[in-house]
Amino acid sequence: MNELSLRRWSVDDFDLLRLANTAEMTAHLNGPETDEQLVARQERYLRLGESGEAWMFVVIDGDRPLGSIGCWRTDWHGEAVFETGWFVTPEAQGHGVASTALALLIDVMREHGSERRLLTAFPSVTNGPSNAVCRKAGFTHVGTVTDVFRDAALTFNEWVLDLSAPPA
Repeated sequence: MNELSLRRWSVDDFDLLRLANTAEMTAHLNGPETDEQLVARQERYLRLGESGEAWMFVVIDGDRPLGSIGCWRTDWHGEAVFETGWFVTPEAQGHGVASTALALLIDVMREHGSERRLLTAFPSVTNGPSNAVCRKAGFTHVGTVTDVFRDAALTFNEWVLDLSAPPA
């Protein structure tokens, strides 16, 4: 792989959402979304990106998309924070793509600053690779929660990173 970079999500990236919407790719998220949910997700990515409420990116190697990463404004335990999430295409998994993408995203968040100093991530407890990405990026594991996600119970880990702290 060449040097990875991030580019803003665009209207042309809908096929990447479809690629990630398989039983294999959503096994830790209670399964795939419906076509209507995918269309709504694409519209949300574009709308929130335009408004500055979210930063959604495609992870690229040259001009080849390998996945997606983003962050959006949310509230966590009564505090205004950013939440992040990502996916990597099956053929690119296991090569450090998610870890590199998260490091790039953290750099973007630190560079552009914000009133929200915390970045959170919530991978399923069964998703060992995503939990390892959080650990490698310097997030602190602060708990485990079970909640409803896509109409079913999902147990996930709560990870948090202080964006105002110096990089590790």
